[in-house]
Amino acid sequence: MRDVEQRGLYYEEFDSGVRYLHRPGRTVTEADNVLFTTLTMNTQALHLDAAWAQTQPFGQRLVNSMLTLSTMVGSSVAQLTQGTIVGNLGFTEVAFPHPLFHGDTLYTETEVVEKRLSASRPGQGIVTLKHTGKNQDGVVVGVATRTALVWCTP
Repeated sequence: MRDVEQRGLYYEEFDSGVRYLHRPGRTVTEADNVLFTTLTMNTQALHLDAAWAQTQPFGQRLVNSMLTLSTMVGSSVAQLTQGTIVGNLGFTEVAFPHPLFHGDTLYTETEVVEKRLSASRPGQGIVTLKHTGKNQDGVVVGVATRTALVWCTP
């Protein structure tokens, strides 16, 4: 019998211009938002106070944007970096053009923007990934460019 272990991609397996669709999506609940917000000590009423949020421009509480970002990146792990990442090097161009609301389903896709071998770390490469999160209606709710250090094929 052959064993297959889930893993991400090694440096050589990343190709520029490829888009990965991460499925299934993740429906974000009120409990998710309140737990994440309180765990991270974010007391923003826009996430926690339903009565106050009703008086604001969106008329309801918003999902914490850091939960949106974390879920976007997290949904890519099994497909792209599980066991093959050395570490994240940074995030740039993070934006939230439309809010995510309780009950919305977040779907994430990732495009490989560029890659290069590390000049200082033999056996490792640097991959730049653009994550895009969309709600169930296809509206973009988050984008982030992430640079990761990944292992080359052993």
